[in-house]
Amino acid sequence: MHRHGYQGRKLGRERDQRKALIKGLATSLVEHGEIETTHAKAKELRPYIEKLITKAKKGDLANRRHVIAGLSTQDAAFRLVDVIAPQLEGRNSGYTRITRTDFRVGDNTQMATIGFVDEIKDVEKPTVKKPAAKKPEAKKAPAKKTAKETAGAKA
Repeated sequence: MHRHGYQGRKLGRERDQRKALIKGLATSLVEHGEIETTHAKAKELRPYIEKLITKAKKGDLANRRHVIAGLSTQDAAFRLVDVIAPQLEGRNSGYTRITRTDFRVGDNTQMATIGFVDEIKDVEKPTVKKPAAKKPEAKKAPAKKTAKETAGAKA
């Protein structure tokens, strides 16, 4: 069988499982800032997450929806668009770095950490304090008129 036209690693999984794996790894990377995985998975994750970051930097509605579809959770997508992407504005590409680490004990495969090149600072969203809700005042029943007031009104 020829090798022309085949791109990407199969990672020992079928297509839907591979897609879910990459999506999960990308979500973990956005949530934690750095993750450790096998070297092959890290090399597959890099182009996927870099394309998502480029879309997140544009930040318009359509690209925001692409980012939400590309990650497992909306919280991770919002973090990528609102927190991480603005901190990577100085770069046009090359947002992630892969560093080889030790070999895994069980099967001796090469492990690697993948993380963002720039340090990502967690920015707390400013909480808008809502004004205290006013307690509704009890409606007062109209005061009963005295006999003199009713007599004066009839006259």
